[in-house]
Amino acid sequence: METELEACDSVLAKSKEGDERHLSIQKSLSDLVALAEQNKGEKKPCPLCPEDTFKPCLINKLLKHLQNLHWKVSVEYEEYRMCICSLPCMQQILSQTEEEVPSKILCHYHCIICSATIGRRTEMISHVKRHTNKRETDRFLSGAYPKTLKESNTQVQVLPNSNTPQKTDTFFNPKMKTNRQLIFCSLVVLTEERKPLECLDAFGSTGIMGLQWSKHLGNAVKVTINDINESSVAMIRENCLLNNIKVLTKKEEYKEEREETEEGERCFGTIEVTQLDANVLMHLRAFDFIHLDPFGASVNYLDAAFRNVRNLGIVSVTSTDTGSLFAKNLNVTKRHYGSNIVRTEYFKELAVRVVLASVARAAARCNKGIEVLLSVAVDHFVLVVVRVLRGATQADESIKKINMLIHCQWCEERIFQREGYMVQENPYKQLPCDCQKSMQGNSAIILGPMWSGTLFNNGFISRIMVESLKYGMDNLQPLLKTLLCEAECTAMKIFSNPVSQEECGVFIKNADSKDPPADPGKRKRQDLNEIISKRLKNESLVEHPPFYYSIHRHSIRGLNIPKLNKFLQFLTEAGFKVSRTHFDPTGIRTNAPLNTFKSFLEMNSTVSNTCQASNLSQAADNWVEGLPMDEATASSEIKNESTKN
Repeated sequence: METELEACDSVLAKSKEGDERHLSIQKSLSDLVALAEQNKGEKKPCPLCPEDTFKPCLINKLLKHLQNLHWKVSVEYEEYRMCICSLPCMQQILSQTEEEVPSKILCHYHCIICSATIGRRTEMISHVKRHTNKRETDRFLSGAYPKTLKESNTQVQVLPNSNTPQKTDTFFNPKMKTNRQLIFCSLVVLTEERKPLECLDAFGSTGIMGLQWSKHLGNAVKVTINDINESSVAMIRENCLLNNIKVLTKKEEYKEEREETEEGERCFGTIEVTQLDANVLMHLRAFDFIHLDPFGASVNYLDAAFRNVRNLGIVSVTSTDTGSLFAKNLNVTKRHYGSNIVRTEYFKELAVRVVLASVARAAARCNKGIEVLLSVAVDHFVLVVVRVLRGATQADESIKKINMLIHCQWCEERIFQREGYMVQENPYKQLPCDCQKSMQGNSAIILGPMWSGTLFNNGFISRIMVESLKYGMDNLQPLLKTLLCEAECTAMKIFSNPVSQEECGVFIKNADSKDPPADPGKRKRQDLNEIISKRLKNESLVEHPPFYYSIHRHSIRGLNIPKLNKFLQFLTEAGFKVSRTHFDPTGIRTNAPLNTFKSFLEMNSTVSNTCQASNLSQAADNWVEGLPMDEATASSEIKNESTKN
């Protein structure tokens, strides 16, 4: 083992001079065949075998040889294949006697990472795993050619293994496109209130989000992209040059890049790129808009985010630790968020409320309150967007909305625990269900603490819909329409004039096209904050019912449940608030109790065909049992013949 590692180190030192890979390392079988076709003769030799072992032959025979020998036993790493090589790269002298024996050519593999030569396939697989465990793949990654992706008219260069965060520092996930679009629209809405905005993307990685902000909003925003990793910062600078955006390394000092933009090309603004710890940067400077998207939990950065964020600014938090938030790792949830949760039918909304409770506590420690503007939870991430309200009074109001939840484990009925410090004699009385009376033992558990307030601001979502249409984000419309109906708790809503600037009875006046001065002064800033706060008070906040019920979870056996839209209409006609939810495609958000929900579901369900057939057969059996012996045997024979036919 030690000799092999020493050989790897020596080969690594030699490979710094040249970065050419061996012939046996190819991406596809066609590349290997292309090497053989370089010979112009009719009979072509094998590129990985000496002529003494495999003589030149026709291309059809050579293709079978390459496929059945070299490619079949190859070792795969990323998008490359390390094929078995029979060239005289490694020779072993077999000296069974003292007499000289001619050297024998052995089949072997060439490592793609350190160019070492390994004899057996199993040893080669363990050799590559050893490189991966020791994170010695940087040389391979640096030599890989980055590919260019385009999203929202913004180009970024990513490495071939950018989808795996454990193997690369420049992580790029195309599944997070919806997340990036929602955050971009939230920033556009904030730019209508005041300009210019100082925005921070605390975890840039490839810089795709900050590049979109600067390219589409121009001078309305001052973008800062931060990442603690050196290779990520280098990739962000390259992506800025790719999109004709100047890089600002220090305040009011531009760094001269290696490749300057060509003459006549348009510059789409400037971006400041920093390499600091996110907590340090947010403690040093104040921002109007902060986005946190670490790989995993974001609770370690919430205190620093609310420390210097300006009044009426926006903080967006993306959490990708779905294992702990979706009640798969309960001990991690308790450790990170300080909440007790279980797997329920409404686990996605439970995750959002747990994150909001952590956000509210972090803001309250800085004497600031929050107003929830947007909450989204899908399979890949949990996104919350909140507005910061400065003042101890606002902080106290936010803390009051953090409560415990009583959850029945039998029927999954739930209700927030009443506020108060007195010990309650029987907390089961708060639940609308009577499972405690019919079941023995404890039937309910206490979950939380979690956010008990509203999760949406219908005025903010309406403005996001307008901006998404302006920038051609049509794929967001179904989600935003569902969110708006969910915020207002309405089953149907007509979106007749999406370009209108009127929301909730309040006319929204856009800012002037001319950009205001960078520092409007203290008095003007106070007047601007008063105008914004007055408009926020005029926005109607519709209190939607907490949580939702799944129509399939509470369906009755043997009955066909009605269509979801028809069932929503039945509940609406009965006088209940009802809407669909984006958390669950089969979920219904309503203020109707669970018993009423089940009774309406049973009332509007129809008997299934299988249940009707079983009932008819049972009735026939009962009728046969009531007949005399001769008539019963005759009817049973008739019944058997009918079933056979």
